[in-house]
Formats: sequence, C-alpha cells, structure tokens
Amino acid sequence: MKAVDKTNVMRLLEQKKVLYQHYTYESEGAISGVEVAALLQQNAAQVFKTLVTTGRSGAHYVFVIPVGAGLELKKAAKAVGEKSLEMLKQKDLLPLTGYVHGGCSPIGMKKAFRTTIDSSAEDFESIIFSGGRIGLQVQVSLADLARLVRFQLADITTDLIHN
Repeated sequence: MKAVDKTNVMRLLEQKKVLYQHYTYESEGAISGVEVAALLQQNAAQVFKTLVTTGRSGAHYVFVIPVGAGLELKKAAKAVGEKSLEMLKQKDLLPLTGYVHGGCSPIGMKKAFRTTIDSSAEDFESIIFSGGRIGLQVQVSLADLARLVRFQLADITTDLIHN
C-alpha cells in the first residue's frame, strides 16, 4: 500500500490523538457517494456525505448524511431553527469551506459551522466520510468526531435513494 499524503483532516485527527482508518480510491473527479461506497466495498448506509446550506438568515449550516439519502430541507431547517434552507452554490463551496465538491469534510473547514449529522449514524460504531480531498475517506466513531466537531443528531434525510 502506497503512502497517503496527509490532509488537514488527518492532521487534525492525529493532533487530537483520534484513532481513525483511511481508505483511498482512484477518481478523475467527484463521483457519487454511492459509487465511492461501492469502490471501497463499504455499506452505503455507513458512508456519509457532507453538504453545506445557507439559511434564510444568511447563516451557513453543515449536514452530514448517508450517501444514498437526500437532505430533506424542511427537516434540516427545523433542526437548526431556520425558516428555510437552500443548498450552497458549488462555486461558493471552496471559498467558504476550503474544500472542493466531492472532497468536503465536516472536519477542518475554514470556520466552524453549526453541524447536524443524520441520526442514522447512531446505528454504527463509526461512520465513513471525506478525508478532505477527492479519493480519500476516513472512518471515525461519533464519540471521537465530537472531539473535533460540535454537532447535533437529527432526522434530516429523505428516503434512501435506490440505484
């Protein structure tokens, strides 16, 4: 196995002495999370994607949901006390978070945003999400993730998307 260039996510996990596993995959660009789960031979329900939204108030929010699910904007808005939310425009993701589409992680964003993780994450000992760049995923327990990111759990997804 070849050495992996450390990302800020990995450095932050190591700084907090958090045990994590990492997985790499080859990709020319952003691919769907369901495709990532298949490439890594992981349960898609345990692989999560990181989405960024803007509330009517102008505040930004981070939602971490299973790759096969969609973000239910009404449920998500209620979870963070907003009247409504819309997805952040892709061109605004890098300047706001420091991450590109397909490599966005809840760990290590340019600033801390209110973060909500879908409550289905509690079904697993750990969840898998982007390690901060396309082609890299990390696996961390919720308890360990809480050492780096303040988050709440809520039911924020639509039904799972079946491919």
